[in-house]
Amino acid sequence: MSYRLVEIPELNEPDLIVGWPGIGSVGILAVDTLRRQLEADYAGEIEPEPFFYPNGVVIKNGVLEELNFPTSRFYYKRLPQRDLVMFIGEEQPAETGSTYASGGKAFMMANLVVDVAQKLGCRHIFTSGAAVSAIHHNYTPGVWVVATEKTLLAEIELKRSGSYLSEHQGKGTQANITGLNGLLIGVAARRGIPGACLMGEVPDYLARAPLPYPSASRSVLEILSRFYDLQLNCSDLEEMRRQTLEMAEQFFNQFPDEIKAKISQRAQTRVEAEGGEAITEDDKQWMAEHIEDLFRPGWNNDDRAA
Repeated sequence: MSYRLVEIPELNEPDLIVGWPGIGSVGILAVDTLRRQLEADYAGEIEPEPFFYPNGVVIKNGVLEELNFPTSRFYYKRLPQRDLVMFIGEEQPAETGSTYASGGKAFMMANLVVDVAQKLGCRHIFTSGAAVSAIHHNYTPGVWVVATEKTLLAEIELKRSGSYLSEHQGKGTQANITGLNGLLIGVAARRGIPGACLMGEVPDYLARAPLPYPSASRSVLEILSRFYDLQLNCSDLEEMRRQTLEMAEQFFNQFPDEIKAKISQRAQTRVEAEGGEAITEDDKQWMAEHIEDLFRPGWNNDDRAA
C-alpha cells in the first residue's frame, strides 16, 4: 500500500484541503471547484487496488486493456501568500455493508494522506462535508466548523467575520463526523498537524436524497476563499446550485401538506427563536423513511396518501 508522486514540488508553507464524496457531495464539489479555479497541477495519487474494487474496464478494438478504479489524487498550486495542496478522492474506502468509510482500510487511507501531507510540508489539513440541519432549502447554508486546536478555530472564525454562521451548531446536541472527514483530522492531530472540518448545512429532508447540494459547497468554498484571500469565479457551481434548488423545490412539493407547512416555517421564521411549532420526531421519521420512495419512478400522490 503506497502512493506515487510524479514530483515533489518546492512549496511555501502549504495547507492540504481534502474532498471526498458524502451527503450532498458537499466536500468533493467544493474542493474540485477550487482545484479547477486555481488550475492546480497534478502531483500524484494513492494506489487504489488495496482499497477499491474496479468500477469499469477500458476496451479498445475488442481488447480489454486495463481496469478502472476510483482515483485518490493530489494536486498543488503555488500562491502569493501560502501554497495549497488539494486531495480529491472519488470514493471513500468502506468495509462490506458500511455506507461510510470505516475499519482498517479507512485508517490506512487516512494515514497515507497524512504521509503525503508531511512529505510536502503541509502545516494544516482541512476536510469538508455536510452538516445535516433543520434548515429550509431556500436558506443560505451555514458552515459548521470543528478544529483540533482552539487557535486554528479562532483563526477561521476571525477570517469569516461572522458570515455563514450556523444557528444549529452547538445547540445542545452531540454530533459526530462520519467517514474520513473526521478520521483524517484526528489522525493528523495525532501526528502533529492541526486540522479542521468545514461542514456546509444540508436540509435534513434532503440528506438521503440522491442530489448534490452545491448551496452548501458554495458556503464552504466562501469560507476557504476568505481564509486564503482567494478570488474565485464560481459561476459553474452557481448554475448547478440554481438547477439543484429547482429540483429540491419539486421534491419538496411532493410532501404531504402538513409536513410542507412545518418545513415552510423555517423559511418564514426562526422556529426556535419565535416559538414556532417544530417538526416532530414522527415527522422526521416519516421523511427519513420516504426520501428514497419519493424519487422512485411511479411514486405519486395516491401512493403517498395510502
